[in-house]
Amino acid sequence: MRKTRKTDASTETSAPPRVLERRQRVQSAETGMAVLKTLSAMGGSASLSALAAQLDESPAKVHRYLASLIQEGLVDQDAGSQRYFLGPELIRIGLTAMRQAEPIRLVEPALVRLREQLEVTCFVALMGNKGPTIMRFEEPGLPVTVNVRAGSVMSLVWSATGRVFLGLLDEARVRTLAEEELAAATPEMLAMLPTPDPIAQLQKEVRAAGCAIVRDVYLRGISAVAAPVYDFTGRVCAVITALGATGGFDPSADGVIATALRREAEATSAKLGHAPPN
Repeated sequence: MRKTRKTDASTETSAPPRVLERRQRVQSAETGMAVLKTLSAMGGSASLSALAAQLDESPAKVHRYLASLIQEGLVDQDAGSQRYFLGPELIRIGLTAMRQAEPIRLVEPALVRLREQLEVTCFVALMGNKGPTIMRFEEPGLPVTVNVRAGSVMSLVWSATGRVFLGLLDEARVRTLAEEELAAATPEMLAMLPTPDPIAQLQKEVRAAGCAIVRDVYLRGISAVAAPVYDFTGRVCAVITALGATGGFDPSADGVIATALRREAEATSAKLGHAPPN
């Protein structure tokens, strides 16, 4: 006679009391986290009915969880409108998380993956007082010979790294530094740039593509692709760049390298709390 498989209900019933209690606690914690995440996704403020509808749960059940979250300071309620919003304890938790969200530390694993998977030289740069400054540098087994290392300051106008900052970091000092580069450039260097307004044209290109690409511009024989990393405010806080010898390096915007670079930059941005616009 063939044995019948136990149903989930019979399994739950036959489980020891301690196991059942632990499962219930886990389920309660998951539901509580779902309430907080949904409230955050709704802009941090919502009515009970709207929140329950979004969660596809009964208002009575959601109300029980909200009461517990209010008790812990994770949610608060406006006495006038009766709307619920994220509480002061969550603000403190968020501030602590933001202090720990250091872009260089979070980018390092991405650099290693890019180096190992694509066998390309890659680095991360921050915007410093003198321009984009390389902070971490990773090379494959057969590195490309380039005269840049950690601590090197990149051009805002001629490097892919700099063009991302120039195109997406809307700060007066960035444009000032770029204008100083143009003023000091030779006619040969200026001939590599779009006209009539090089800065405006470069900004337009980067904003349209969401990344920057150069071929034999900043370094002869070298091509590069750079992508932005955003923080929780939507500001470009770092740039990830991959480079290689022209000819053996595909810098196309829809190529394998650019696609992987954007994916790693987006994943790092998400870890920093960035939520891209829909």
